[in-house]
Amino acid sequence: MNVLDNEKNSGEEEIYGELDEETLFIVSQTFKALSDPTRIRILHLLSKKECSVNEIAEELGLLQSTVSHQLRFLKNLRLVKFRRSGTTIYYSPEDQHVMTTLKQTINHALHD
Repeated sequence: MNVLDNEKNSGEEEIYGELDEETLFIVSQTFKALSDPTRIRILHLLSKKECSVNEIAEELGLLQSTVSHQLRFLKNLRLVKFRRSGTTIYYSPEDQHVMTTLKQTINHALHD
């Protein structure tokens, strides 16, 4: 039995059949997004509170252009969403499944 298919082990619904190319691409892009330390820091911050580009840059000590670039990458993967308030755009997590995976991975790393 495949561990990924075992509902009791994963806590999620069972995955049936083979994975199609589109699903494989989405999964690989999601893990690519989570493989970058800057994107992890941004997602971790956004898991705590909604932030603007300037707030993220200030809190994480990053250039605004770097934050904008990374947010565009995350937005294209639908990992973050945004809302506009006046001239300011605020970002927050869009995909709670990915945020749960990130949280579990961080917890795993913190507990040798």
